[in-house]
Amino acid sequence: MNADPSQVPNPQNEPDCRAVVQVLDRIGSKWTVMAVGTLKDGPMRFNAIMRAIDGVSHRMLTLTLRSLVQDGLVKRTAYATIPPKVEYELTEPGRSLIEPLGLLVTWIKQNHAGITAARTASADHAHAEQGS
Repeated sequence: MNADPSQVPNPQNEPDCRAVVQVLDRIGSKWTVMAVGTLKDGPMRFNAIMRAIDGVSHRMLTLTLRSLVQDGLVKRTAYATIPPKVEYELTEPGRSLIEPLGLLVTWIKQNHAGITAARTASADHAHAEQGS
């Protein structure tokens, strides 16, 4: 997948920019990224997803999965068993997120040290200015 610079949202094209921002707000959430990554290998039950995502609360995972289902990125299947069984799995649009998220992870790995150094330098500069 090659990045197309013309696809970066332009604030001058307001409807496109608004649509991009709305979707990025959802898929850019760390819990969404973790849920998609967890579900990439196939259907899972809620508790298995929760165990796989370190640090997510029950409430946050519930809200994240509910939003992903509403957006058509995840399918929720409830089975009429006792006790009830519910599975979550990526839909085709959800699976199509795996590659771009992988590219983002690669970019982060390549640039994390530089970003961390820039943050440290910025914080040091701000601290030095406050001391002046």
